Amino acid sequence: MATPFYVAPEQFMKDRAEYARKGIARGRALVAAEYRDGVVFVSENPSRSLHKTSEIYDRIGFAAVGRYNEFESMRVAGIRLADVKGYQYAREDVTAKALANAYSQALGAIFMGGEAKPYEVELLIAEVGHEPDGEGAGLDLYHIIYDGSIVPHDHRFVVIGGETEPIEQSLQQQWTPGMDRDAAIRTCVDALRAAAGRPIESDDLEVSGLDITRQRRRFFRLRDEALRAAVER
Repeated sequence: MATPFYVAPEQFMKDRAEYARKGIARGRALVAAEYRDGVVFVSENPSRSLHKTSEIYDRIGFAAVGRYNEFESMRVAGIRLADVKGYQYAREDVTAKALANAYSQALGAIFMGGEAKPYEVELLIAEVGHEPDGEGAGLDLYHIIYDGSIVPHDHRFVVIGGETEPIEQSLQQQWTPGMDRDAAIRTCVDALRAAAGRPIESDDLEVSGLDITRQRRRFFRLRDEALRAAVER
């Protein structure tokens, strides 16, 4: 009888983590930045149909990087979970924290499963309050990585996927509290361009976010002229 091939548990987990990190790093980065009335998501994405960002529920947005088919399945599952909870209880009971916990458990189970490969994804779940609180949009932001860990961040900005360090350095120099939406978008775009070392046209960008000043559904997506007007000074 052949002896089973043995790998130390520590090495096994390390190899799975390295596999997931490399897969995510091959993609383009996404930036989430807080502004006066909410949060913007900005990424380089020339596709008009395969989105990295979307609405999950009234006040909750979703952003992701990595393998599209994997984070798309997570997005759809989140929408279904939110719909069921909102129907069973009340719309106000659907929160980003509960969704982040559900995503964390799902990704953690996949990562520890051992048989299938880990998901090559990073997720951001954002929620704005019901009404402006006088100091901003009451933003909650959760960053969930491939192994199910929820990474703590302050609310200024978060960069996921790709080469994050040069983008973060640029944002640290340019981001200021209380910016309006278009200023926050331009700051994110400038950081992406600086890190890429080349021009990034507005038509190659995906820009969306959550705005507390909008009516019940806070999610917005900018396209065409509205996008160019926001990006170009």
